[in-house]
Amino acid sequence: MANPRTFTFLCGLLATHLVAATLCPPVVLRLGPEVIKEKLTQKLKDRDAVHVLQQLPLLDAMQESSQGVLARLVSSILKYITWLKVTSASILQLQVQPLPNGQELLVKIPLDMVALVKTIVELHMQVEVEAIIHVETSETGEDQLVLSNCSNTRGSLRISLLHKLSFLLNSIAEKVIKLLVPALPKVVKGELCPVLREAFEDVRADLLNLVKLPTSLKSDRLEFELLSQAIEGSAVQLNLGAKLLDSDGNVIMLFNDTVDSLNLPPLSDVPFSLIVRKDVVNAAVVAFLPPEELMVLLDYVLPELAHRLKLSIKAISEKAADKLEPTQIVKILTQDTPEFLVDQGNAKVAQLIVLEVFPTNEDRRPLFTLGIEATSEPELLKDIITEILISVLLPNENGKLRSGIPVSMVKALGYETASWSLIKDALVVTPASS
Repeated sequence: MANPRTFTFLCGLLATHLVAATLCPPVVLRLGPEVIKEKLTQKLKDRDAVHVLQQLPLLDAMQESSQGVLARLVSSILKYITWLKVTSASILQLQVQPLPNGQELLVKIPLDMVALVKTIVELHMQVEVEAIIHVETSETGEDQLVLSNCSNTRGSLRISLLHKLSFLLNSIAEKVIKLLVPALPKVVKGELCPVLREAFEDVRADLLNLVKLPTSLKSDRLEFELLSQAIEGSAVQLNLGAKLLDSDGNVIMLFNDTVDSLNLPPLSDVPFSLIVRKDVVNAAVVAFLPPEELMVLLDYVLPELAHRLKLSIKAISEKAADKLEPTQIVKILTQDTPEFLVDQGNAKVAQLIVLEVFPTNEDRRPLFTLGIEATSEPELLKDIITEILISVLLPNENGKLRSGIPVSMVKALGYETASWSLIKDALVVTPASS
């Protein structure tokens, strides 16, 4: 598990197994049905959809939907009914599920209402509204998510008396129910569907703003832009480009290419996944770990390693070993930033390093210099040099990365913690298990 809204690299990556996958767009954000459901539910609340239901013009709807014999029935009923109003309404739990074609999502919105007739007769009314989410090409040639085909779910209408009344009132109630059966679905569709479309537009705007949230990398930052969008199975998939900018807003690196077709891991039971391609991850690490120089008084900080280093050098040159004094200095220069490599199903980190050993703190010329690739094993002094790097360089770099890289999208989706895993050539961020 990573720190809140972060994912952390280096140590853990050295032993992480990979899942086969092809290359992908720079960044892919996949949102499952749970995320879409929660966002749409909230936007319906923001649009006060319940108030719209409470204001349904039921009497007008009964008159408009009646023809022929029903029209005469309405006229006779209205002699007794001067007031018909929805007194309570609620939107039950939304459902979002994939359609068999794998390119559309079906939204179902169950409604529960109570209507009062003449302040005496209470009717319990249940109906369900459904709509389709799909990707549509706009007039400008851009693909965008839209909600369409809003209607009532066939067979979902239920109207019943809440309480048994006198024979006369029961008779009136039964006639009102008979008139409401054709009228209620039409009026719900006419009044609620526009609100539902507006709420989905709010969701879509939120998603577009979500992907634009920058990720801070010390003085630099990563920004994202929408390349394309699609519905894949049960997920809304947003394919994103990325760019690395410096503190002045100048573009340092640009990532907007899509290579080959996607073969991403399934969402399974997680609400979302954020897939970050390896080159974008590398760029993020670059911002945290620029080339630097570390100097260590080895005999004071790591005396055991200093002693072993002297013994190792003595085995090569006794004269050189005799020059090492208690003030000897080990200087480590990182010539390049870490880079992720894939090797036989595992992830490794490679880094070019120059290591210099100075006999004393007053010497300006090193006793010897080694150029090292951190994933390799230098034949010369390999054991002791490896331990020095592990003891000095790795804690320094992991210390900088320990706080993690804040992922603004994760917090904006309402999740405080995230975990990560690897697929080939990419890092996958998902909500942490509770």
